[in-house]
Amino acid sequence: MNKSQNFMNWNNPGIALITGASSGIGASYARLLSAQGFETILVARRKERLEDLARELEHNTSNKAAVVVADLSKLEDINSVTEKIKGLNNIDVLVNNAGFGTRGYLENLPLNAIKEMMFVHNIAPVFFSRAVLPGMIKQNRGVIINVSSMRAFMARPQDVMYGSTKNFLNRFSEILQLELHDTKVKIQAVCPGYTRTEIFNGKYLKDFDVSSIPEEMWMSVDEVVELSLNACQNKEVVFIPGDANQKFIELYTNPKLGKRTRENMTKMKIIPRK
Repeated sequence: MNKSQNFMNWNNPGIALITGASSGIGASYARLLSAQGFETILVARRKERLEDLARELEHNTSNKAAVVVADLSKLEDINSVTEKIKGLNNIDVLVNNAGFGTRGYLENLPLNAIKEMMFVHNIAPVFFSRAVLPGMIKQNRGVIINVSSMRAFMARPQDVMYGSTKNFLNRFSEILQLELHDTKVKIQAVCPGYTRTEIFNGKYLKDFDVSSIPEEMWMSVDEVVELSLNACQNKEVVFIPGDANQKFIELYTNPKLGKRTRENMTKMKIIPRK
């Protein structure tokens, strides 16, 4: 993609608001969208990182970058960001990227982890999407990207909250696009596989061994983001970046061919319940 031209070929690109923008996939969306002429609003918890990124973007692209410090696991912060969105009329792109991982059986997961994940993965994207839609519909242009996961397709023990909340994002995106069928507003649920981000350092994933994942299964954040933006003009709503990831999910979800694959993955690394 020519970075001097924005991914939707719009004249006068407006604002791109990105959550979870302090690192990883969110920071990559911010960098690429800023390079394409969008002003950015960077939302995350870590103020210093956001400010460093904002200075970098403004220095490299001369496009404005604003910082909003918010913890999207808290309803009051979600409401605050929602009100800020309602006060703007030129948001062209919303990237609901904020997220974190968990691993464990439901009865063993901390209640805080369950609540926080539903707020971050589901409540915030729904609230923010609802807030940007009136402006996008009026302008008859806009893109909402919900960062989901390949695990939305995979029913695995100890993945009950992460897989379920990401599955919600996929279906939410599909139905929302149906509601917008007579507009030029595009919804995408992007479903990365293993991507090199800080998610694996999270407090609820301390025991995850990243070295157990073969090198060829990993993608960089920039690969994921570029493929996501390139796919935004396609008709498909749910998008899996990477040929290998697409082929794997095609196999995994095949009722016949995927049976053994699903059975083997269900048996992998299962911790005894007692």
